[in-house]
Amino acid sequence: MGAEIIKVCKEHLPSLRFIGKCYTDADRGSDGGYGHKWREWFQKGWFQQLEQLGVLQGIENGYLGLMGCSDKANSFQYWIGVFFPEQTAVPEHFDSIDIPEGDVGICWIYGNSNNGELYGQEPHNRCMAKLQENQMGHFRDDFKGPEEKWWWFFERYNHPRFTTPDDQENVILDYGMYVGK
Repeated sequence: MGAEIIKVCKEHLPSLRFIGKCYTDADRGSDGGYGHKWREWFQKGWFQQLEQLGVLQGIENGYLGLMGCSDKANSFQYWIGVFFPEQTAVPEHFDSIDIPEGDVGICWIYGNSNNGELYGQEPHNRCMAKLQENQMGHFRDDFKGPEEKWWWFFERYNHPRFTTPDDQENVILDYGMYVGK
């Protein structure tokens, strides 16, 4: 059947701090993705370390693959981590990004997490098209000021939507893009 977008909505996120680790295209695995980095996070207990900080309440949260890029070549960043209240102290060996308050267009992608259909350029493009169809097509690009365009978007591995497969072994991956007004 292939992955399908089953819900499109808008959420409002407060100013927040994302705490995690940053990876680039040079860190991609042989399959072109970051699955090996996610396995490293679970093996080393890094999510458990972050959870001790007290995650951001009052929003949909979960483990995140936060992606950022500009319109310049080789600018792509893939971060793994969690959203926290702004001003949260960053533990040693982790980095952070402060993201201002804003609206996020969300797509729920329903499919199999084991065959790759939830990840990559194709589901990204489908979500961007769905956001445009739902009047959320002005993607926010001002995170680095007026001189440089920069976009933030993310995969949110929400519990239980992503962590509890249905009887067909499918899950829901939340895919979010910061949108303008």
